[in-house]
Amino acid sequence: MMDSVFTLFERPLARRWIGYWFGVSLFALVDLRDTMIGEFLRPAIGEPGDSGLWGRFACGLVVTALIWLDAIIVGLLPKRVRLPLVWGQLFVLFMAFFYSFDLSYSFIGKKVGFLITQGAFTTIYISLVSIAIACVIALVAALAKLSKNPIAYGISSFYISFFRGLPLLMQIYLIYIGLPQMGFVVDPVPAGIAALSLCYGAYMAEIFRAGIIGVAQGQYEAASALGLKHVVIMRKIVLPQAMKLIVPPTGNQFIAMLKDSSLVSVVGVWELTFLAKTQGRAEFKHLEMLITASLVYWAMSICFEMVQARIEAHYGKGDRR
Repeated sequence: MMDSVFTLFERPLARRWIGYWFGVSLFALVDLRDTMIGEFLRPAIGEPGDSGLWGRFACGLVVTALIWLDAIIVGLLPKRVRLPLVWGQLFVLFMAFFYSFDLSYSFIGKKVGFLITQGAFTTIYISLVSIAIACVIALVAALAKLSKNPIAYGISSFYISFFRGLPLLMQIYLIYIGLPQMGFVVDPVPAGIAALSLCYGAYMAEIFRAGIIGVAQGQYEAASALGLKHVVIMRKIVLPQAMKLIVPPTGNQFIAMLKDSSLVSVVGVWELTFLAKTQGRAEFKHLEMLITASLVYWAMSICFEMVQARIEAHYGKGDRR
């Protein structure tokens, strides 16, 4: 009996039908009767709110059929068309979801320029400066952890453990509030940059170390046999090869930093999240500003993802030869 059940799941047609009815059940549980689908099915199910289980099932049946039909159509299209089409469909659904909130679009249009020119600019500035400093810290920490010097190894391992073990928000508070107790007054923006640099430098130190280790040992041995110094070997041979291993996760860390930079708003930095909260609070339009800020963050992430892809392609050119 069990063998026949497993055989059924192995059949492509059976898997499709099982997936279809699973989708119907899922959308029936979500209850789409009060949406546009319910209104569309009014002639068949009557008053959507009073249609009960039959209305839920009908809505789930129609939505699942539309998704299945869309998947079939997309699968028949050329590959270069599929990605933008799927992105476009998902974006339309995404915007339709927000449209259901009855937002004040005139207020969004009035404030979006200010959020971009002031908030987004500050966010990008803080993130770019922080990632540059973090890369330097990460390289030094990675080389120190690979060093045979026990003091360098101890300092590096302690730094990595400490700053990876503390929440970023706590690090911001420790720098902004703690340093003045020692006589060092730090402005909000430098405090945020310092916290982001130290935190992400600790994470990226392990990325840099893994990239350096990923270069074949034979590269060191061949370069040493030619009489090259250790510094030259690292700069001319090891690091250029390690970059193709370092760049992808470093790009991911930068995009994560771009979003985590919103935490510096707690010390009064006028970045994107801070301005979205203050502008929304002024006229009780919190949701409008938060959604707008979310879309701006997403747009910035997409731009930097494209830059990351170009950098990865540059360092991966040798692999395609």
